[in-house]
Amino acid sequence: MSIFTGAGVAIITPFKDNGEVNFEKLGELIEFQIANGTDAIIICGTTGEASTLSHEEHLECIKYTVEKTNKRIPVIAGTGSNCTETAIYLSTEAEKFGADGLLLVTPYYNKATQKGLKEHFTDIANAVKIPIILYNVPGRTGCNILPETVVSLAENVKNIAGIKEASGNISQVVKLMSLAGDKIDLYSGNDDQIVPLMSLGGKGVISVLSNIAPKETHDMAAKYLEGDTQGSLELQLKAHELVDQLFCEVNPIPVKKAMNLMGMEVGTLRRPLTEMEPAHAENLKRAMIEFGIKLK
Repeated sequence: MSIFTGAGVAIITPFKDNGEVNFEKLGELIEFQIANGTDAIIICGTTGEASTLSHEEHLECIKYTVEKTNKRIPVIAGTGSNCTETAIYLSTEAEKFGADGLLLVTPYYNKATQKGLKEHFTDIANAVKIPIILYNVPGRTGCNILPETVVSLAENVKNIAGIKEASGNISQVVKLMSLAGDKIDLYSGNDDQIVPLMSLGGKGVISVLSNIAPKETHDMAAKYLEGDTQGSLELQLKAHELVDQLFCEVNPIPVKKAMNLMGMEVGTLRRPLTEMEPAHAENLKRAMIEFGIKLK
């Protein structure tokens, strides 16, 4: 059984002017997502600036999201770390709070061999009972989990259920799915590759775009799952320029700017991330208008 099918939002973390997490705003964003058909909330991932949250803030965000969502849709907690013991701690706490699943990124900076990846993910998975989605994003971590490693984990660790693939390497995903069959659930980690990865057997997407266009992203995945591949493709192509602008600077710089342009007042970013360059912001604004998003 998949943790979810369709479009899950990699939700941002809103901050107050003083830099604290704005939980009231986070609650508003969760309600906005649910009202617009989002199929799952992924809290404390890359887009949520988890790397600059303290452990206390990280766990508070997970606990708040679980309670606010109240089982209406699944909550998947980002609890990965480049330290196995830290990932185990965050994961066991998230399970206690009632998270429906975990998202575990490959270790960054210190990285790991494929053997090390197997041991890292196995140790974390054995510490919890809830299902796990691996997160492969070598462009940010410098660490690529190979298809053979994913399949080995899926076959030998019962609660490793899926993978968020953000390598951008379609050939690698083809190999993964040819080896894995139905042993692993595939989710696109790139908003410009939702339809391509679903055509390879993907269950949906963990999306940045969903922060500002939840209904359209949900519909893109839902149409594909319902057999309306042409309708899904049309939405994918329509979103191309907007997605391009959402990644013209390091995520989540552009998406937070976009949300503020919509009047959502999600606050600023934590250093080392900085505000978007004015020229890039104008391009983003134009793409949003062309897509049909209303600005403040």
